[in-house]
Amino acid sequence: MMDEKKDILWRVYLMYVFMLLFGLAIVVRIAWIQIKFGDELREKAQQQEIKVFDVEALRGNVLADDGSLLATSVPVFEVRMDVASPLIDQPLFDSKVDSLALMLSRLFQDKSRQSYLNQLVRARKRGNRYFQLKNRATYSQVKEMRTFPILRKGKYKGGLILIPHDKREKPFRELASRTIGYQNEKEELFVGIEGAYHPVLKGIDGKQVKRRINNGDWKPLFDGNEVEPQNGKDVVTTIDINIQDVAEDALRRNLLENNAEEGCAILMEVSTGKIKAIANLSINPKTGAYEETYNYALAESVEPGSTFKLASMMALLEDKKVRLSDTMDVGRAGYIVYYSRTMRDVYPIRNGRFTVREAFEKSSNVAISKLVWDAYKEKPEQFVERLYEMSLNQPLGLEIPGEGKPYIKHPKDKKYWYGTTLPWMSIGYELSLTPIQILTFYNAVANNGKMVKPMFVEEIRQGGRAIEHFETQVINKSIASQATIDSVKSLMEGVVKRGTARYLNKSPFQIAGKTGTAQIASGSKGYNKTNYTASFVGYFPASKPRYSCIVVVSNPSSGKIYGGAVAAPVFKEIADKVYATRLDIHEESEQIDKSNAVLAFQEKLINKADATNLSEMLSLKVSDQAAMQDWVSARADTALLRLEPAEIHPDAIPDVRGMNVRDAVFMLENMGLKVLVNGRGQVAWQSIRPGTPPTKNREVELKLVNL
Repeated sequence: MMDEKKDILWRVYLMYVFMLLFGLAIVVRIAWIQIKFGDELREKAQQQEIKVFDVEALRGNVLADDGSLLATSVPVFEVRMDVASPLIDQPLFDSKVDSLALMLSRLFQDKSRQSYLNQLVRARKRGNRYFQLKNRATYSQVKEMRTFPILRKGKYKGGLILIPHDKREKPFRELASRTIGYQNEKEELFVGIEGAYHPVLKGIDGKQVKRRINNGDWKPLFDGNEVEPQNGKDVVTTIDINIQDVAEDALRRNLLENNAEEGCAILMEVSTGKIKAIANLSINPKTGAYEETYNYALAESVEPGSTFKLASMMALLEDKKVRLSDTMDVGRAGYIVYYSRTMRDVYPIRNGRFTVREAFEKSSNVAISKLVWDAYKEKPEQFVERLYEMSLNQPLGLEIPGEGKPYIKHPKDKKYWYGTTLPWMSIGYELSLTPIQILTFYNAVANNGKMVKPMFVEEIRQGGRAIEHFETQVINKSIASQATIDSVKSLMEGVVKRGTARYLNKSPFQIAGKTGTAQIASGSKGYNKTNYTASFVGYFPASKPRYSCIVVVSNPSSGKIYGGAVAAPVFKEIADKVYATRLDIHEESEQIDKSNAVLAFQEKLINKADATNLSEMLSLKVSDQAAMQDWVSARADTALLRLEPAEIHPDAIPDVRGMNVRDAVFMLENMGLKVLVNGRGQVAWQSIRPGTPPTKNREVELKLVNL
C-alpha cells in the first residue's frame, strides 16, 4: 500500500516538474520575442490600430461666362454617433432614445421608429462608439439633427460625429449637361469639361489620422487634419447661360414638332471661337423625353450632305475653274448619271439652264457635282488636296475628349475610291465630319478665311482671381484667298435672300448660310428615303459677322425633312435672341446719332446706368430724383436730363414702348415672359396691354421701328 502511494506521489512530482519547466520555457520564449522582435511587433500593432486616411479636397466650380454656377460641389455628411460614450448619461439615453428614433425616422424616411430604436439600444449595449446614422445627409438635414434629443448636446455629451464629403450638382440641370460632363476616377470615366479639367478642378486631398475601434470602424484620432486639403480651382467656360437656355428650348420644341430622333445646336463667336451655347438632345426610349445623354455635336462624325457644297464651291473658285456668273445647262430632267449611278435634284430648276450662283443658292446636286466632275475628273487628287488645304481633314484638337475624326478619302486609297466618289463627295457624301467641324469651317469663312479653334474655357480662377487666361488659337491663317471668301459670302447671302433658306429672310438683320439635307446610310442596306439629317449652318449679321451657328436635326419623321424647313427655324430663334440682347452686333446705322439722341429720352423707361452714361456722352447735366432705383423715367432737353422714379409693379406688365430692345427684353423676361422680337430699332408696339398681370411662359411680341 505504501509503495503504491509513493508511486502516485512520484508521478505527481514528475508532472509538476514538467509543468514548471514548460511554463519557464514559455516565459523564456516570451522574453526572447519581446527583446528581439518587440519593436517590430509593436509597430505592426500600431499600424493595424492607427491609419492615415485621405481627406477629400473640395472640387472647384464650373462657371458660365458671367460667373453663374454650371457645376458645383455641395456638402454632404456621413453622420455617426458615439452611442456608448460615457459622457451620455444612461438615464438621459433611456428617456430620450425613443424620441430620437422617432425623429430620425421622420427625417430620413428610410426606417421605422422601432428599427432605429432597436439599433440604437443594441449599439449602446455593444459599446459601439462609431454607429452610422446616415451615409449622405444634406446640410439642412444635419442642421435639423442638431436639434434632436441627445444629439442636441453636441459632439461630446451628445455623441454626434460629422464626417464631411461633397456631392456634385448642376444648378441648371440639363442645360449643357453633356458638355459640362462628369468624372469618375474609379471607372476612369472623364467626360466633357469636368473630365478635361479634372486635374485643375480636383485639388489636393488632405490627410487625417484615424484609430480602429470596435466593430472594425475607424474614428478620427484628432479634431483637426494632419494635412489640410487644398480645394480645387474654378473653371470659367465660354457658355452664355441665357443663350444656352434659348438654344436648348428651341431645339427641344423642334425635335418634338418633327418627331425627330436627335439633334444639336452650337453658337460660336466668329473672331474668338468661343462657344456661347451647345445643346445636344436625343430621345430616351424609356421615358420618351429628350435628354442630354450624348455629345452629338462633338462626337458624331456623319455625312454632312449639302452643307459641304460650300467647300466644293470654294475649291472651284480657288482653282479658278468657274465664275459665279457662268451659265450651265444640266437639262430639264433634273438628274445626271455617273457610271450607271443616278444623281437627282429634289426639284429641277426651270428648264435646266441657270448660273453657277443659282446652282448654289438652289442647292442643285446635279449642277454642283457636274461642276466638280468636269473640273477634276482627270485629277481628283487636286480637288481632295484643296480640301486638305482648308484643314477639313484634320481634327480640331478640342480640349474636351471624344471628338469624332473627320474622314475625307484620297484617290490614293484605291480600296475605297470609286468612279462615283468624286461627284458624290462634292455634295457631301462618302466623307464624314462632326457638326462642330462643319461649323468651324463656316466660321472661318465668316472670319475672312482665318480658322480658329473652338473654345470652351476662358480662364482658371482661384479664390475669385484669374490665375490663367486662354487665348484664341488659330488653326489655319487663311483657308482661301480673300476673293474666294468674298464670293462665297455673297453666295450664302443669296441662299437666304433667294434660295433654300428664304424663311430666314424675314429676320430684322441679314443672315448668310447654307441648308443641308442628307440621306442616312443604314449599314449594308445603303441609303433609303426615310432616314434624313436636316441642317442649317451660317452666321450673322451677314455684313459684319459676329456669331456663327449650326443646327442639325436627325431623322425628322413628321413630314418635313429639308434643312430650310426643319433646322432653320431653330437657327432663327437663337439668332433673334442674340440680336435682341447684344447691342454690339447691331448695324452701324442703329448706333446713336448725337445730334438727335436727346429725342430718345422723351418720357420713357430706361435703365438708370445707361441713361447716366449716355448723358455723359452728350454732355448733359443730370437732375437725379430717382435715387436707389434701377429703372427711371427720363426726360431731356438740350442741356439737362431729368431722371424721375418709374412706377413698375411686379404684378403688372410695364409699358415698354419707346425702350431699346435690350432693356425691354430684359425687363419682360425677368417677369417670366417669352419675348418675340420683330423689326429693328426701338419698341413701337407690344402685343400685351400694359398693366396686364404677367403669366409665366406667356409669349409677348414686340415690334421695333427705327426712330
